Amino acid sequence: MDDTDDKLIAALRHDARASLSDLAARLEMSRTTVRTRLARLQERGEIVGFSVITRADVARDPVRGLMMIAIEGRGAERDQAPAGGMAELRAVHSTNGRWDLIVEIGQCPR
Repeated sequence: MDDTDDKLIAALRHDARASLSDLAARLEMSRTTVRTRLARLQERGEIVGFSVITRADVARDPVRGLMMIAIEGRGAERDQAPAGGMAELRAVHSTNGRWDLIVEIGQCPR
């Protein structure tokens, strides 16, 4: 992937339904170049699909994040309990490996 591919992916993240002509105009490329690059990105597995974001997705958590937590010693189960009462936490997952917990965080509704 190069800078042009990155710009194409950024444009698709902004509007995955944009036509090839619109993408070409936005990126100042020919329509054929955009089509060729898009096909190549899909064939190589760089782009594996397209998605829809609904109003409900944005309304619930306009700002989201993941936090990886390492816990020394035993106690992952004990450390999960207090976190469960925080409104900002959407989910707490225990894992095996470098991180003991993965915490999904969402913006608290006002």
